[in-house]
Amino acid sequence: MTNREPPAHAFYLPDLCTPRAALAVVLLVELTALVLTLAHSSSTVGFWTDLARTSTFLLWIGLAGASLLCLLRDRLALLPVVSGSAVVLVLVSSLVAIVSAAALLAGHSFIMQAAGAAELFPQDSWVFVVRNVLTGAIVTALALRYFYVTHEWRRNVEMQARARVHALQARIRPHFLFNSMNTIASLTRSDPACAEQAVQDLADLFRASLSDKHNTITLEEELEVARTYQRIEQLRLGSRLHVEWRVAELPMRALVPGLTLQPLLENAIYHGIEPRPEGGTVTITGEFADGLITLVVRNPVAPVSPREGNRLALANIRERLTLLYGDRALVKSGRFDSEYIVTLRFPYVEQPARVTA
Repeated sequence: MTNREPPAHAFYLPDLCTPRAALAVVLLVELTALVLTLAHSSSTVGFWTDLARTSTFLLWIGLAGASLLCLLRDRLALLPVVSGSAVVLVLVSSLVAIVSAAALLAGHSFIMQAAGAAELFPQDSWVFVVRNVLTGAIVTALALRYFYVTHEWRRNVEMQARARVHALQARIRPHFLFNSMNTIASLTRSDPACAEQAVQDLADLFRASLSDKHNTITLEEELEVARTYQRIEQLRLGSRLHVEWRVAELPMRALVPGLTLQPLLENAIYHGIEPRPEGGTVTITGEFADGLITLVVRNPVAPVSPREGNRLALANIRERLTLLYGDRALVKSGRFDSEYIVTLRFPYVEQPARVTA
């Protein structure tokens, strides 16, 4: 059984079902209530009383509206942009009208009049309802426009990042492919078993690099792709290439964007090891502390290298980590003394357990 996913272009409203969204609604409502209370002075009630009744009225509208849009989230996601916006506008306007009418009727009720609290409720008949509905419609329309523009901007950034991923997947250096095939050809007679393993590794590497199946994979899978690439290059460079893996403490179920570590290892070998006659060592270190995963790739810098650095992979990794984790992700790179160091840091997000029906 497969779940139907809503089209990305038609669903631009934020997720109002989360506690963080509820807190944001409460804070915005209280700020609005404070501004409205300061904007007008009431001769019948004090400032704090006016603030309390305005906050209560707006909280009813804000939390009820967020709950309603949360309940209808899946259905709204299936509507086109124009239809979905119109439905949201009608729903919020209707909700404002209902809450306003309820406040108006409560102020005229016998209980409130007997308790002497009628002055806390509006007394200007249905003008209060109409004014609130028009105000709510204008605010809702402006909010929908803001959400739509923000969604389209983010979707455009994601599409550009996805295009760069495809470019990165297609960017398999010709020299790597030719050298790998030559190495396999030379091994077919001297070591057929090793040649067979090299062919399998090359196939696995191409399958992982060209796969379009997942945006994110587990850290264990990404490390295996990088190790597969290392085995292929090890056949060609031999004792000139050393790779030290210090990643035993990392949580292997953590989710990372595909092609995060392998391109860094590829750049380290291509720019730092291959130009050096004596070769060198690439060190990959992983740390996990305070809910953050840190990956550090170090390689020696060739004294004289005719090769210009290609920053496509690094820029792509930075953009994808930022899209996935926001400002909690960190990518740093640069030359320090005789080493080139790349540091990745991002939050630990574990792969959810699979539920089988």
